[in-house]
Amino acid sequence: MAKVAVVLAGCGVYDGAEINEAVLTLLSLEQQGASYQCFAPDMEQMHVINHLTGEPVEGESRNVLVEAARIARGNVLDLASARVEEFDALLVPGGFGAAKNLSNFAVAGAQMVVQPDFLRVARAFHAAGKPIGLVCIAPVMAAAICGEGTRCTIGNDPEVAAAIETMGGEHLECPVDESRVDRERKLVTTPAYMLAGSVSEAYAGISDCVRDVLALI
Repeated sequence: MAKVAVVLAGCGVYDGAEINEAVLTLLSLEQQGASYQCFAPDMEQMHVINHLTGEPVEGESRNVLVEAARIARGNVLDLASARVEEFDALLVPGGFGAAKNLSNFAVAGAQMVVQPDFLRVARAFHAAGKPIGLVCIAPVMAAAICGEGTRCTIGNDPEVAAAIETMGGEHLECPVDESRVDRERKLVTTPAYMLAGSVSEAYAGISDCVRDVLALI
């Protein structure tokens, strides 16, 4: 049975991991016969968003690992403890946490810096020839992980696609119910809620992404 490391960036679409994408990723792994362990960085998230109003909450801070435990029902480990040799693949759901906590793409754009623990772990998977799946906005980190010329998708957003190209990646347009595979780099990406208008649309692409990741093991 394949074992997959799943990295969560908190809890909540605007300041953490997108909850539907995270749960659908875990569901797809189980449905396709894989096991998984969730990880998250032990750090303060960039800021806290009121998901009812979409506005930042002044004077409040939250820990990414503690927040990720809400999704993982407590079964989540500090990303710093992840051992690549114990896993066959890596999957990263989206949500703004990927662009605010795992990286600072949300504020820095093409001058993005990737969070050190995540970058170390993700590059170790790539160096070991183990497949990586990035969902939704997470593929903005693809070139930083897999190198110049990495092919990935975030749907069809022209500004984000241009930033990917500036950072050394090659953007591929992709419908919501599919994924795209860079076989040379063993990278799989899917747009999910960059395009999805419903849970079922997001599920179609995420399930396809998980299938492609597992096929590359």
